[in-house]
Amino acid sequence: MPTQFAKTFKRSLLATVAFVVIVAASQLQAGSQTPRQSAAILTQLAQRQTAQRQTVQNTVVAVESVGMTVSDMDRAVDFYSNVLSFKKVADVEVLGTEYEQLQGLFGVRLRVVKLQLGNELIELTEYLTPKGRPIPIDSRSHDRWFQHIAIAVRDMDKAYQHLRKYKVQHASTAPQRIPDSNQAAAGIRAFYFKDPDGHNLEIIYFPPGKGDPKWQKPTNQLFLGIDHTAIVVSNTAASLKFYRDLLGLKVAGESINYGTEQEHLNNVQGARLRITGLRSPGGPGIEFLEYLEPKDGRSLPADAKPNDLLHWQTTLVVKDVAAIGDRLRLNQTTFISPSVVAIPPQLLGFKKGMLVRDPDGHPLRLVEKAD
Repeated sequence: MPTQFAKTFKRSLLATVAFVVIVAASQLQAGSQTPRQSAAILTQLAQRQTAQRQTVQNTVVAVESVGMTVSDMDRAVDFYSNVLSFKKVADVEVLGTEYEQLQGLFGVRLRVVKLQLGNELIELTEYLTPKGRPIPIDSRSHDRWFQHIAIAVRDMDKAYQHLRKYKVQHASTAPQRIPDSNQAAAGIRAFYFKDPDGHNLEIIYFPPGKGDPKWQKPTNQLFLGIDHTAIVVSNTAASLKFYRDLLGLKVAGESINYGTEQEHLNNVQGARLRITGLRSPGGPGIEFLEYLEPKDGRSLPADAKPNDLLHWQTTLVVKDVAAIGDRLRLNQTTFISPSVVAIPPQLLGFKKGMLVRDPDGHPLRLVEKAD
């Protein structure tokens, strides 16, 4: 016996099909379209309705990792391991047509290293061939290629002094405390800095009652794990349509941040941000940073490629990557990979994948795991 959900879905689907048929028939009757044109319209509308009605099994089930392109793998691994306490869990080299298609680049030979902190993963990729470009020296926190990972810490003062011991490059002037006037984020402390290639990183301290409760568990570890990755977006509504409506992530929190603390955290004078946090069923969150002020943040360079050091890629696990791909194509998403690519699952940890760009050009890798 069908469930109530199935009955409701069936009625809705039949209503949609009936509506499409009526529209097509009326166009034929009016003589505005030929039969062939009307059939094409009918097919296109039906495909769009089917894609938009994909069930939850085809949305994102986890944010698996956050990755970045590095220039010197040994130097990068040394930094993340010794300075930030990550542990290496995989180290492979790959080459071949399937990886060229996945990355959208010819002649690639990649060294890929996965590092773990707490329960979260980062993935570092060095292009042995072809080499890409460095991060622009004048990059700013409100340029729309900005992305970082936020590493939760047990004690902000100790973590900051630890970073100073290793002479890390500052991005913030100093650790900043979000004031009590911002109820959503009051008491959170944060500091931006850079890795050896210039990738932005953040350490973040959550006081009791803020953030994921797991960051409050007793521990002797100073660096705990990755709370989220943050990306600068030009329009929160457009980004929500992509991440929430097409990929199925859920909004977890929102705030408007401004004032001297926020300005010195981001090192952007006059910074006023709309911040929106999203979550999937597993893994770190994805956080939008929309700069309401200033408005002069630059767009991602049109010729940016995955071997450039400004390239980050957030890996999202889905159950059916082909279905997600169809949905994204219907919504005019930009693809880096020409299509879904099948690869040996024992090398990178997934059997099918593709790279796409969000509305502001941030790369996402959508992957399907082996059964």
